[in-house]
Amino acid sequence: MTTYSSPFAGDVVQPTDVSYAAFITSSDIVLQWPVNGNSTTNVAARVMDVTANAANLKMYMPPANQVSVGNDALISVLAGNDLEIVSYNGTTICTVEVGKSQYIYVTDNSTEDGTWGVIAFGATTSSANAATLAGAGLVASSNTLNQSHPAASAANGQTFNATNRAQTVIWNGGAGSGTLPVASSLGNNWFMLFKNSGTGTYTLNSTGSDTIDGVATKSFAPNESAFIVCTGAAYVTIGYGVSSQFAFTALVKPVTTGAYVLTNVEASSTIQEFVGTLTGNVTVTYPQVVNFYVISNQVTSGGYTLTITTGAVGAASVVVPPGQQATLICDGTNFYNANTVQIGATAITLINGSAASPSLSFASESNTGMYRPGAGQIGFSILGNSVMSITATGIAVTGSGTFTTGIGGGAF
Repeated sequence: MTTYSSPFAGDVVQPTDVSYAAFITSSDIVLQWPVNGNSTTNVAARVMDVTANAANLKMYMPPANQVSVGNDALISVLAGNDLEIVSYNGTTICTVEVGKSQYIYVTDNSTEDGTWGVIAFGATTSSANAATLAGAGLVASSNTLNQSHPAASAANGQTFNATNRAQTVIWNGGAGSGTLPVASSLGNNWFMLFKNSGTGTYTLNSTGSDTIDGVATKSFAPNESAFIVCTGAAYVTIGYGVSSQFAFTALVKPVTTGAYVLTNVEASSTIQEFVGTLTGNVTVTYPQVVNFYVISNQVTSGGYTLTITTGAVGAASVVVPPGQQATLICDGTNFYNANTVQIGATAITLINGSAASPSLSFASESNTGMYRPGAGQIGFSILGNSVMSITATGIAVTGSGTFTTGIGGGAF
């Protein structure tokens, strides 16, 4: 390698001493070292700012063998387009992107092209950095990053994924549903905004053992909305807005046998429907809060019972017969039947019922009471067994009867 030293001080000569040049150009830039009083051509300065007003422009560095190793330049592209920095014969040294800077220096000056070292100085302005960093949920506006929640349409049967991060997902149809993926696949920071702008309920289903607000599904009535946030293990809603037009929600709870304890989220639904085939008696314990419920027992009972309770010691509970509904009031401890006879009412209508599940029964013995066996008949059952029926022609008793004062009238 050849070096150039001052004959006076012995120091390495750097023809481009501390200096500055600015270029605004629409064509390639060919540089020359500032030697021999050269002041009429483009001078290679130590610091150069460039505005490249056309694409694919090049800046040609002067011959490397005319200066010492270590000769350097800091090149910044302030605006316009990216700029390619090349050696004297056109070999690429680096490309300076808009809004960024590159520091180059000669490491070998044995040829005209030489060998150049390159150090990236990064962004010269915050605007370029903001555009580079903007991702899901962010947008570059001028020199700053700002929140962004672009709108997207929900589809019936859709499975949401990582690409829905930070989106505002809108449902515009009738009844529909979608599925959230396994929470661990999204991690502890994914979220989306959901709004039901449709005409029917949209149900979000979790996957596997995951839950959303502690249950397997979350239903959104028209005009309801919420942030859906993934914790990495489950989903929660933030700011869930309950529709003022459709105020009631329903819980469908499968049961088979034994004790069930409802969560606060499950018990928040006014309408409670129990389904499944019973293999034993079922007791459902509700939170000890004041509330109003409509309980629908739609199980296949097999002779087993469904009992509603708060679990408080000595509290009143209710047995809801299979195939029937009960309107109940909870005072925080006891469950009471909310059905009453209004003053002035002219009729009370009951379902037909059966011997096993009479339409008029008792809270502590739901299979004893009165029912309608058929047209023009009234039946009475004891412990699920028909013991007497009344028709227009008379009374039929199953089994023997005991009459303490005898029977009078008619012929026997």
